Amino acid sequence: MNSPLLIERVADTTSHRDRDELNRSIVRLLQQFLDARFVALYSVVDHAHVKRVACRAGLTHEQRELPADPLDDFKTLPELSARPAWHECVTRGDLVQMTYPDGHCRCVFPLEGEREITGMLEVATAAPLQPRDASLVRGILRILKNQLSLLDYGERDTLTGLLNRKTFETRFDKISQARRSNGAAEHVPTWLGLLDIDHFKSINDSHGHLFGDEVLLLVSQIMGRTVRGSDQLFRFGGEEFVIVLEAATPAGARAAFERVREAIASHTFPQIGRVTISLGYTEVRPQDVPATCIERADAALYYAKRGGRNDTRNYEALVAAGELVGEDKTGEVELF
Repeated sequence: MNSPLLIERVADTTSHRDRDELNRSIVRLLQQFLDARFVALYSVVDHAHVKRVACRAGLTHEQRELPADPLDDFKTLPELSARPAWHECVTRGDLVQMTYPDGHCRCVFPLEGEREITGMLEVATAAPLQPRDASLVRGILRILKNQLSLLDYGERDTLTGLLNRKTFETRFDKISQARRSNGAAEHVPTWLGLLDIDHFKSINDSHGHLFGDEVLLLVSQIMGRTVRGSDQLFRFGGEEFVIVLEAATPAGARAAFERVREAIASHTFPQIGRVTISLGYTEVRPQDVPATCIERADAALYYAKRGGRNDTRNYEALVAAGELVGEDKTGEVELF
């Protein structure tokens, strides 16, 4: 690939505003540029103090796309130590090239986050990369890092670092599309939880907005430590947060949301002491749009508030028990 064409392809790649499409575009660019047997982008995830590797995008010389690994069961992902080149790349934070007995070479580049190595680029080539090619790949990966930082800036809440409400609507559309195309009956359900910090106005009034912001930040951090790495967290606005659990049984969803509530309730907040949340959740349906799903979760949340707060309630269970009236033809939800 000549230099003008390479620059043109890089420019096309950086036009993407979708993270998954950006990853696929980078992989396509590098596969063509290096004429590689395959190129794959991985993320490095830490689960139960074990680093594992998840493929995010990949492409072979025959233009066959490698599927992204699902993140709903970390135990199915290979450990970082499974391949010496992976482990050495992340440990050293530098390019590792290994030549195998059949003559082909594996080149693994680190993907740097703000504080640590967050992923890898692996390239299978017929021979070790020349210094010029390796330098160009590093440059393209820096462009990828910068582009992802820009996406993060637009997608995340400035106080908590969680995904913001605008991003929630985009992500929700992807989830709904996947449910419609795959068939909900054949897959473990996806759940949406809406939580609200109890008596948050009183916290602001009694201690000031500085302490209120600290509570928001600590709640977001507790949630991040409590849910799975594949679960998605959003600051929905004010003291409201959204949690999306993918691939969870009804019992698993109940347990996950309860862990969040209990973790927050058991935490001692500086100067404030005990803070609790109320949480309502619902199953995401294939035909859902964000508003209808949030409406159901909000009805369950309101029920938890009315019952004394510091509680977790499921919309479908409340409807089945006759505690809530289900949706009518207009999609409205009413309490008895």
